[in-house]
Amino acid sequence: MSHPRHLTLHSDETTSVSSSSSSPERAVYDDTDFFTQRNDSQSSLGVASLRDMTMSSSLELEHRISPVSRLPPELLISCFSKLNSSMDLRSCMLVSKTWSRNAVDLLWHKPLCNSWANLLNVVQAVRKEDSYFPYFALVKRLNLSTLKDQISDGTVQPFTCCKRIERLTLNECSKLTDHGVVSIVNGSNSLLALDITGLDAVTDHTLGAVAEHCPRLQGLNITDCSKVTDESLIAVARSCRHLKRLKLNNCTLITDESVTSVARHCPAMLEIDLHNCRQITDESITSLIARGRQLRELRIAHCSLVTDNAFLELPKHLAFDSLRILDLTACHQLHDEAVEKIIETSPRLRNLVLAKCKDITDKSVHAITRLGKNLHYIHLGHCAQITDAAVIQLVKMCNRIRYIDLACCHRLTDASVKQLATLPKLRRIGLVKCQAITDRSIMALAKINTEVSLLKSQAHSLLERVHLSYCVHLTLQGIHALLNRCPKLTHLSLTGIHGFYMREDLTAFCREAPPGKSPVAPDPARQQREMPMHVFVNSGAEFTEHQRNMFCVFSGPKINQLRDYLNNEEHASIYDTEGTMYDDRDAEDGEADQQVTGMMHATGLGGVDDEDMNDEDEAGEGSQCGEAPDS
Repeated sequence: MSHPRHLTLHSDETTSVSSSSSSPERAVYDDTDFFTQRNDSQSSLGVASLRDMTMSSSLELEHRISPVSRLPPELLISCFSKLNSSMDLRSCMLVSKTWSRNAVDLLWHKPLCNSWANLLNVVQAVRKEDSYFPYFALVKRLNLSTLKDQISDGTVQPFTCCKRIERLTLNECSKLTDHGVVSIVNGSNSLLALDITGLDAVTDHTLGAVAEHCPRLQGLNITDCSKVTDESLIAVARSCRHLKRLKLNNCTLITDESVTSVARHCPAMLEIDLHNCRQITDESITSLIARGRQLRELRIAHCSLVTDNAFLELPKHLAFDSLRILDLTACHQLHDEAVEKIIETSPRLRNLVLAKCKDITDKSVHAITRLGKNLHYIHLGHCAQITDAAVIQLVKMCNRIRYIDLACCHRLTDASVKQLATLPKLRRIGLVKCQAITDRSIMALAKINTEVSLLKSQAHSLLERVHLSYCVHLTLQGIHALLNRCPKLTHLSLTGIHGFYMREDLTAFCREAPPGKSPVAPDPARQQREMPMHVFVNSGAEFTEHQRNMFCVFSGPKINQLRDYLNNEEHASIYDTEGTMYDDRDAEDGEADQQVTGMMHATGLGGVDDEDMNDEDEAGEGSQCGEAPDS
């Protein structure tokens, strides 16, 4: 029952008709009315209508405003921030001036520029001089990468008036030059992150402007900006001392001089990527680790000049507990001594990539076992000297591994895979070209006739991605069992397995093979030797006709369709045991050796099979390979 309350009117003697309540008198604008009382003004006032009373102008205005409009701006903004649609925010702006003032920042801090029409609307708004809001001052994040092929220096000129941009993303806008980028950067003192990946025309002039105008910069990505040199990067290091994330992939003109300057002037560095910076030597790596006590991610894939000394010369008795991700792909001069030092100084590593470090042996793997439960991701592809004994010990000591790649470790047998199958959190496994494994390994991965399968919680495997290309002793029966016992499977690569790629009814569910090789294309084996791995993987014309014919990769909905097809009683007799024998002539074929070796793309920590070139869903996993939760 609502309590009557007194209202102050112009006549001092006027009171509420109902005054029997003994409750304390409350002001009509009391916030508790909105939350605890029914919104029934007629019954609470005891009059037919507000118009029947003579009220003060301030009180009358108070009654005309709805309770939700009296919410403080902080609450309104919090409510608006829950809306996912820009159209919903726009509708909120049309409700009232109060709502408009509190919604406009959310709507305009990151204007949607995913189409040319949207971009024109945004440009028109920021250039309008008599607009109700200064839209040019509201833009905090500007991302033009969706329209990369249409963005030029002229396109970005209207945004030169937006001086409060904090995040500027122009990656792959290849038509942009120094002129366009500098015009936005000039005067942008609030800029925190700049991504100009793939802008090959950009030179030191752009980074010079960044050094001059962006002292608060924390993130810089100049991947594939091949004209950038030490001069401008040193200027950035000296001016932008809050820098935390730096990506220099394929900046081949960068040397130790600029990288050591970054280590010296940017003590807050968290992540640095030097993929294919070919002139980088031990001096840079030692300086980055020794000075970067907060460094969490270090990627130096394909830095072929790096040797054991980069780690052996680290200060003694110091532990770098912050380091979580270390990518040493194709650092060919590394040996067991360097790996032992890495584990000793970085005991909390979670992701370790040693793919193509061909000189490491079981001794390195035994050192890695000291990481224990910290280790979640391990890539040992092409480490051909590793044996079953090391892998078995690794699994026993590091039982939280979620991802492991052992591609081209040809000494491994079913014993290793059976032990790997006991990992309770294993989600992805790469066994490409481990030609000694048989269906016994597959049955273990499928948790058939194993002790683990006795546990109800582990009745089925948790595997999501399995790479088995060129494991030539596998049969259709084994793969069928794997499909049925892995309900979460989203990717299965079986390239080169005779029982699959020779069956048209099964390849009907296979993903389309990458484009064939151009008749004038260079020899792929030579191409792989001379080009960095990431260029080779993404070049798009690597496959010969022979390779295309052997291509057999299932992903997404096709996995379920293949499983249903094999389970259909109508096809119960489809197994052809004779068809699983591998043709030795294929192994001797020179073209077969031109296949990329099966290493998942370690630089992005992504899990790209050798045969999975141009696979967008896999290539994007690199930015997600940070620390995995313990649960």
